[in-house]
Amino acid sequence: MKIQFSHYFFATNNLVLLVLSLFLFNCSSNDTPSIQQEEEQEEEQEETVISPEDRLPLVAISTNGNQIVDEPKIDATFTIIEGDAVSYEGGMGIEIRGASSQMFPKKSFGFETRDAANEDLDVPVLEFPEEEDWILYAPYSDKSLMRNMLIYDLSRDMNQYASRTKFVEVTINDSYQGVYVFMEKLKRDSGRIDINKLKEDENSGEDVTGGYILKIDKTAGTNLGEGYNDQNSFVSTVAPPNANLGQEINFLYEEPDAADITMEQKTYISNYVGQFEAALASDAFTNIETGYEAFIDVDSFIDFFILNELSNNVDGYRISTYMHKDKNEKLKMGPIWDFNLAFGNADYCDGGSTNVWAYQFNQRCPQDFLLVPFWWERLLQDPSYVAKLQSRWNELRGSSLSNGAILSKIDFYTALLSVSAATKNNFIRWPVLGTYIWPNNFVGNTSEQELGYLTDWIENRLLWMDTEIDGL
Repeated sequence: MKIQFSHYFFATNNLVLLVLSLFLFNCSSNDTPSIQQEEEQEEEQEETVISPEDRLPLVAISTNGNQIVDEPKIDATFTIIEGDAVSYEGGMGIEIRGASSQMFPKKSFGFETRDAANEDLDVPVLEFPEEEDWILYAPYSDKSLMRNMLIYDLSRDMNQYASRTKFVEVTINDSYQGVYVFMEKLKRDSGRIDINKLKEDENSGEDVTGGYILKIDKTAGTNLGEGYNDQNSFVSTVAPPNANLGQEINFLYEEPDAADITMEQKTYISNYVGQFEAALASDAFTNIETGYEAFIDVDSFIDFFILNELSNNVDGYRISTYMHKDKNEKLKMGPIWDFNLAFGNADYCDGGSTNVWAYQFNQRCPQDFLLVPFWWERLLQDPSYVAKLQSRWNELRGSSLSNGAILSKIDFYTALLSVSAATKNNFIRWPVLGTYIWPNNFVGNTSEQELGYLTDWIENRLLWMDTEIDGL
C-alpha cells in the first residue's frame, strides 16, 4: 500500500526553526528578517527534504493514549514505513526494557507482535526471520549510535549468531523519538539460538541434556523471588578471582526459565556446569579427555573472548553474558549481548582504556558486586588454548576483523545515518552532544568528534591486541 505523508521526522527540526525565526524577528531592529536570514532558513529547510529511498524505516507506535511502563506490556498498534510504503501494520504489546538505561529519558522498549485477537503472532519484520519478540534499543549515552550494531555485525561475520539489527526512527503517538536499533530478542528459536526445546517431561537420560540457555546477569522482573535464589539461579562452585567481599557468580535460568524449569533439569544443568568448573580448576585441566575440553565448545569460548576484548567491554563476562547447551552437545558461549558501554564508552574500571584486558576486570575493581568468573584467567594458562586463540585472532585480522573491514562498517553506518538526516534529527530531539552522559569516557561536541574518537579508539585497541595476543 502506497501512502503520502509529510516529513514526519523533521517536525522537531521545523519547531526549532520556528522558534529561531521568532527569536530573530523579535531581536531585529527591523520588522522584517534580513535577506541573509531568510536565505539561511530556506537553505536549512531545503536540507531536510529527504527522498523516500534514503529515509530510515519509520516505526510509528500508537498507544491509544496509554503510557508505556516497565511491566506489564500495554496494548498498542504500530506501523512500519519503508520508503513511502507501509511494510507492516499490526498490534503489539510493549513495555520499557533495560536496567541502568532506564535512568535515561530516551527509553528502550521490548515488544511482542500480536494478532487481531491480541494473541502473540510470529511475523517476519524488516526482512528478519519471523518471530514474536522484538526490541527497540535506544542509543543515548552511546552518541555514535552504533556500538551495538557494529559488534553484532562483526559477530555474525565470524559465524557466531548475534541479534540481527537495523537502524530505524521511532515515533510514539506522532511524537518523534529519534534513532533506534530494531533488534531480535535473544531466545531459543531456529532462526536465533538454535537449540532443542526442552519439554516439561524431559527429565532423564538423553532427553534432559538440552537445550538450556543460562545467563550471568543482574536479576530482572521475570525472575522468581527477590534477588538470586534457588528458584531462579544456581551458584558457581568456584569463587571469582579477587572476590574479597564474598562475591559469587550466579547463573540465571533463561531457557527453560525459572517458572518452567523442572527440578531434574535444574539438577542436570547445575551439575554439568559444576563438573566443567571442577575440571577447569583441577591440576589436570589440560587433559583432553578429562579436563575442561570435555565440557565446552572451545571455539565458541575463543570467539566470545575476542569480541569482548576487541571492544574492552566493561560489562564483559560478568553482565549480559549468555551461554547455551543443546541436547547431547557441549556448553557454548554466547550470543554476545549489550555492548553500549564498550569501545571506550565507560569512564570507570579502565573501560575507556585501549591497553588493558577486559577479563582482568576483578583486579581493577574488586569491590564490584558483579565480577568475572575464573574461567578466562584459567583458560589462558593452557598453551593449547592460547595457540588456538592466536591462530583464530590472526585468521580474523586478515578478514572480518581487519582495520579496513571494521572501519568500512562504521563508514557505512555513518553514511546511512547522514543521508537520511537521522543523526541530525536524533540530536535535535536529544541534544546530548557536548554533554556528559553517564558513563562517557569521551565527550565530543559534534557527531563527527564522537565518530573520530570511536575509530581512533578501535585502531589503537587493535594495535595493542596484536602485540598482546602474540605475546601470550
